[in-house]
Amino acid sequence: MSPSPNTFLFSLIHLDRQEKTPLYWQIYAALRQAILTQQLPSGLRLPSTRDLAANLSVSRNTVVNAIKQLAVEGYLEIRPKSGTYVTHNLPEELLQTAVSIEQKAPHFPKHNRPLSQRGERLAGISTAVNRNPNQQPVFPHGRPDLDAFPFQIWARLINKQYRQSPLTLFRNNPDESAGYQPLREAIAMHLRVARAVRCDAEQIIIVSGSQQGLYLAAHMLIDPGDEVWMEEPGYLGARIAFLSAGATLIPVPVGENGLDVAAGHALSPTARCVYTTPSHQFPLGHTMSLKARLNLLDWAEKAGAWIIEDDYDSEYRFGGQPVPALQGLDGNGRVIYIGTFSKVMFPNMRLGYMVIPPDLVEAFKAARFTIDIQSPNVVQAAMAEFISEGHFSRHIRRMRRLYAERRAILVAEVDRVLGDRLPLSQSESGMHLIGWLPSGVDDKVVQKTAVSHKINVAALSDYYLDTCPRPGLLMGFAASKPNEIRAGIGRLAAVLDGA
Repeated sequence: MSPSPNTFLFSLIHLDRQEKTPLYWQIYAALRQAILTQQLPSGLRLPSTRDLAANLSVSRNTVVNAIKQLAVEGYLEIRPKSGTYVTHNLPEELLQTAVSIEQKAPHFPKHNRPLSQRGERLAGISTAVNRNPNQQPVFPHGRPDLDAFPFQIWARLINKQYRQSPLTLFRNNPDESAGYQPLREAIAMHLRVARAVRCDAEQIIIVSGSQQGLYLAAHMLIDPGDEVWMEEPGYLGARIAFLSAGATLIPVPVGENGLDVAAGHALSPTARCVYTTPSHQFPLGHTMSLKARLNLLDWAEKAGAWIIEDDYDSEYRFGGQPVPALQGLDGNGRVIYIGTFSKVMFPNMRLGYMVIPPDLVEAFKAARFTIDIQSPNVVQAAMAEFISEGHFSRHIRRMRRLYAERRAILVAEVDRVLGDRLPLSQSESGMHLIGWLPSGVDDKVVQKTAVSHKINVAALSDYYLDTCPRPGLLMGFAASKPNEIRAGIGRLAAVLDGA
């Protein structure tokens, strides 16, 4: 005797009760697959949901949910007082398509399909950023201590915006592409007081982090082939931004007084732009001297060049007086100033700002609009209140004390355990120090070995366009607790023994 249609239908449904996928979805997927492959032909009447449930040893509601979903999607027709049938209305081409029950992504053969020249360049240079994907707690550089951030205050301000703000806050407004006006005013006030930046709120443009600011500046100021001075060593994010605009990068050496302006002039006297971190050079930590700043401004004016000043972590200075921003000395509107909240607040906030010379503001606003219209207003509004209510300045003061303590612990522990094997840089600001390795040691090999010892350091040579003259390790201290620093130095000693 041949099996009945119902027996055949039951054989198509295989339930795995160990799977995380709900049983009703397994029934849905099996029936859908059988309909698409015509194992269940059009017009076939299905058994009742009660019979299906009994034969599959599941609740009737489980079967009902699967049948309802198939009916909503058009695979089944439920006819009152008659039953449930496979639909007659599926397109012929759909019936000929076998669909995987697991709905995995399709596999396409590899093709040499061309990107644009800019796309090829971006795809190639993105690998230049040597980011360690692990989340090891010891020595990550540029990462603040999230445990010390006042999230309760931040959550209150965010919730307040959602509860009390007018609906206009939640709409895109082309007139606000430069950012939420109260935040721009708060930033301008903060920069004038804390960084001696000469600006008003109309010069502020809010961006989604400093990286977007760098990208925007590069694409607004640079044509393909233009020469750009880059600090050597320097920040990889800036390198990528300028390469994406087609710039020709000119590595200019950095000394104890910051960027060597005379060397830059000799290498490329007619460069279109210069990228610099004068208050706390990344990654060496030097501060650009007043003489070098004035020489740079003088060269830029004579050459008709632009200066991109990245003031990425100027809040954290542990000795001496704060160093004013280079922009405050600029009398000719040659400096584009970029700052970020990521180092003070939290990295995923993705909120930064630019100070644009007045005659370029409208052009930059228009370009900002083309990227993603504007940054989220709710976050901007909360940040404006975080600043105006004094939380921002209090948090900076608290973190400055905390990071100074951790820096001191790192210095003492390296001296106690490693001594002359890893002398540290003498920078009095920032969130990391450099541990200098002996000549001839490959810092990239040390960095990779350190990962296996749960240590998250970066190789200094990764930040050079040309040859690195002295190997070293970037050792962050801001996000590492005292006990983590002490234990990490012990593990690093084992790494250096192997090196």
